[in-house]
Amino acid sequence: MSMEAPKSEWTGQPIRLGVIGGSGLYKLEGIEIIDVVNPKTPWGYPSSPISIAKTEAGTLVAFLARHGTRHAISPSNVPSTANIAALKHLGVRAILAFSAVGSLREEIRPKDFVVPSQIIDRTKGVRRSSYFGEGEEKNVVAHASFGDPYDNHLRPVVEDIASIRETLAKHSPSVHIHAQKTVVCMEGPAFSTRAESLMYRQLGGDIINMSALPEAKLAREAELSYVLIATSTDYDAWRETADTVSVAEVMESLKANVEASQVVTKALVDRVNDLVKEDDSPIVKGLEGSMRFNVMTKPEHISTEEKDRLRYLLPWFPQ
Repeated sequence: MSMEAPKSEWTGQPIRLGVIGGSGLYKLEGIEIIDVVNPKTPWGYPSSPISIAKTEAGTLVAFLARHGTRHAISPSNVPSTANIAALKHLGVRAILAFSAVGSLREEIRPKDFVVPSQIIDRTKGVRRSSYFGEGEEKNVVAHASFGDPYDNHLRPVVEDIASIRETLAKHSPSVHIHAQKTVVCMEGPAFSTRAESLMYRQLGGDIINMSALPEAKLAREAELSYVLIATSTDYDAWRETADTVSVAEVMESLKANVEASQVVTKALVDRVNDLVKEDDSPIVKGLEGSMRFNVMTKPEHISTEEKDRLRYLLPWFPQ
């Protein structure tokens, strides 16, 4: 197993696309794995070793299992800072993140796909959600723009790629794809009470999970394009005429969802890679260097150690 960041020597091209697998999605199927790396970042090791896969078209993709390959990491303990930093350091420019969710709307049925456009944060501050301001000796203040938490260039592309709908229609004819929805991210590890589930609906939530954050915030700070592809497993707890959600119900839906997610991943990888592989891509140009003007602390007030650490993530960070 390689310990250093992979080079582009296999195909002469860099790794520009990352995929983060959620519950049940612990590896890529049907795509050749050419290496496995486990880079140590300034924030520690990622959740799992990162598989470097190559599609038939020659696209390289870096795959990471959010909860570990044995699903031994709870949502509140996922090392998201290390996960995002590792992918960025490998050269990744865009991330397709998969996650299982509960549905807060009747029309979003179990096994449906959702590409959300907004997030409501109901986590409780126990997760590290920023690369900046980590203590008195690491006194860097930065405020990332997060009004649109998912990349406005990439998200519509993922929503509208005809091949996904065509592929899903063949694989799972009853599955629908929903867009322009809001995901609520809660702390867990217990599922919602009925009262909470009803409140989330009133707040405007359409789906709910425990993993949407801080991943999306950290990806924005790392200047990465990030889109969440959610798969519905249950109706949470808001339907008073039905039983509340259980792990057994979730697991029943997960198997079908994972199979469909593998199909969707293969349909997306080459197309998305084409959109981010060139330096003049609107997606790349819209994010590269975007944090430069969001750092409030002047360079002369930042320690050398902290500058070195942040340059692992943002190579332009001043000396």
